[in-house]
Order: sequence, then structure tokens, then C-alpha cells
Amino acid sequence: MNRFKQLGARLVNSKHMLWGVAFASFMESLIVPIPLEAILIPLMQARREKLWAISAMALLGCGIGAALGYGLGFFVFDLLGDQLIAMLSTPEQFESIRQQIHLHGFWYVLSVGITPIPFQIAMLAAGATGYAFLLYMLATIISRGIRYFGLGLLVCLFGNQAQNIFEEHKIGASIFITVLIGLIWSVLLFS
Repeated sequence: MNRFKQLGARLVNSKHMLWGVAFASFMESLIVPIPLEAILIPLMQARREKLWAISAMALLGCGIGAALGYGLGFFVFDLLGDQLIAMLSTPEQFESIRQQIHLHGFWYVLSVGITPIPFQIAMLAAGATGYAFLLYMLATIISRGIRYFGLGLLVCLFGNQAQNIFEEHKIGASIFITVLIGLIWSVLLFS
């Protein structure tokens, strides 16, 4: 976690700050299962004039990473699937996620994208099941957009207190959002 804070401190005054955010988001979405919030909130607090650009670049990096992750699942899962599953989860967990994507696709990807659950396994499973790429990307962009622009809104509203508020309420907010998505999901499925 300290590495991410150090990276954030270096990015604050860098002329490549926005591209650095996109790269960090790309890496977080594809490889590193550590929440990007550790970089984004302090960076947004330090560079409030670039608040929405930071959110947008985080979303761009995540979208590129999500597309690549889907591609890995779609094109190379048969060759490297066992190794990838061993790195990210268990075969049982992966099979459960694969079934959820098969049954609930869009809503499952949307809910995983908003919650602090590592997204990498959902990317691979979506690609491996051949879930519709455009629906997958739409769910990814909506869910991660809510996360990143929500952080921007948090910093916009609460300034330097945003980090403390986020830390105090992240579990409760994740539960609330997950329940809300579950309710919407249930209404749409059973109506």
C-alpha cells in the first residue's frame, strides 16, 4: 500500500500525471488487485482542478485493461486458464463466477465492478464464456465510472476529509451499493 501512496505523491506534480493515472488504473484492473483509491483520492485532493480529468483517465485505463482481460479470457483461456485461475482464485470460485456470468451477465459484471471484489477473475470468466463483449464493456464502464466519478464527487464535496470519510464508510457503502444493485437486478429479473 505504501508503494501506491509513493506513486501518488510522485504523480501529483508530474506533467504526465493524467497518463500515469490511466496506466495505474490499467495495471490495477488487469494485474494488481489493490484498490486504486489509495492513489486517486490523495491525487484528487492535491489536484482539484483536474478532478474530473483524473476520474476520466482512471476510467479510460480501466476500460483498456478490462478489454484486454476479456481478450485473454476469450482467446487464451484454453491454453493458460489453469495457471490464471491459480493466480487469481480457486477453480471452484472461478466456476461459480463463470456460472453467474452465464446466468446474469450484465448485472453480475456491473455488481462486481462497483464492489471492492477483484475484477480480474470476472474479466477472464466473461471472456472465457464468450459473454457479449459490448454488454461486458458497458457494464464495466458504468460500474467503474460510478466508482471513479463517485470518488471525484466525494473529494469535490468533502475536500481534504474525503480520504477519512472513504475509509470510514467504504464497507457500508459497498454493502449498500451491492444490495441496491441486487434489488434492481431482482426487480428486472422477476418482473
